[in-house]
Amino acid sequence: MLATLVGSLGDIELAEEAAQDAFAAAAERWPRDGRPENPVGWLITTGRNRAIDRIRRDRTYEQKAEQLAGELAVQPEETMDETTLFPDERLELIFTCCHPALALDAQVALTLRTLGGLSTEEIARAFLVPFETMSKRLTRAKHKIRDAVIPFAVPSDDLLPDRLDAVLAVVYLIFNQGWGEARVDLAAEAIRLGRALAELMPDEPEPLALLALMLLNDSRRAARFQNGELVLLEDQDRSLWDQGQIDEGRELLRQAIARHGNGPYVIQAAIADLHLEEPRDWGEIAALYGVLAELTESPVVEMNRAIAHAEIEGPEAALERIDRLPLDEYRYFHSTRADFLRRLGRTTEARIAYERALGLTDSTPERRFLEGRILELRPR
Repeated sequence: MLATLVGSLGDIELAEEAAQDAFAAAAERWPRDGRPENPVGWLITTGRNRAIDRIRRDRTYEQKAEQLAGELAVQPEETMDETTLFPDERLELIFTCCHPALALDAQVALTLRTLGGLSTEEIARAFLVPFETMSKRLTRAKHKIRDAVIPFAVPSDDLLPDRLDAVLAVVYLIFNQGWGEARVDLAAEAIRLGRALAELMPDEPEPLALLALMLLNDSRRAARFQNGELVLLEDQDRSLWDQGQIDEGRELLRQAIARHGNGPYVIQAAIADLHLEEPRDWGEIAALYGVLAELTESPVVEMNRAIAHAEIEGPEAALERIDRLPLDEYRYFHSTRADFLRRLGRTTEARIAYERALGLTDSTPERRFLEGRILELRPR
């Protein structure tokens, strides 16, 4: 409904206000008059009518009001079919929210607000910022879309690959934010957004692969924490893994590969799948990280590649690999170094590295895990 109203009005704030007005009217009328035959069509029609009333209060929008009134005359409530209205407009809305003219934090917040349905308070709590800060961030983003006349449209074919990459990155960022200690269930919201993208772009391999990647990782959620404590993958109770999610993720990965997918999310999903096998094929995992490193040129990928090589060559060679990486502000870099140093018996250096990782960590379970490692390495 919100996507349809944004598409008609070209203004996210106005569409949100119209949607609120429509739901308020429904809450008042439906218990009294009964539910209409086409509830979504009724809500869209009522929302558009309320928007027209708002627009008419501002003379500069008279022409737009006339246009909308004309649209309603041509397409009354009874002919509005949400199954045909929603898919294209939802896709247009997510590309609008993830427009490169907006800062990344604004893209994430706006996507969660408009497509995830989270309140401003929930988003602020999830990203550990005050409500007022998040409220201003959202308002600025909506105003920028309106004032810069950012198009409510799916990009043209020549722009689609880069813009799709940005959309997928935002959804995956939301998932990773919820993958640690979830304050709001952002991982589930990201999977829901991933499902929408896969549904709306079924021929594109990367949305399918991203959804596969999230499902394969999320399948281990119940086993990742026990009594509030972080449990490493090799120590997890596999009976707690969600086999249904694993099967779905693997089928989506198969579909992405069948569509000749060879992008970064296909590679990452394949790596996530290999991590679920027992024993793990570290040679294949390292090889796939090598392919991913060539695609992304990411030092984080190189670090993960070194972790795989540590299982093949030993921690000393892997330590030499990661010590060349510019990741001093990345907490997992320091915890990885600490693990290699611990395995090499260099306990003092390992403890210092764990302390550095602890200083960069907000997640409570991860902090307790690191504190436990530090305690183990203290001189007796």
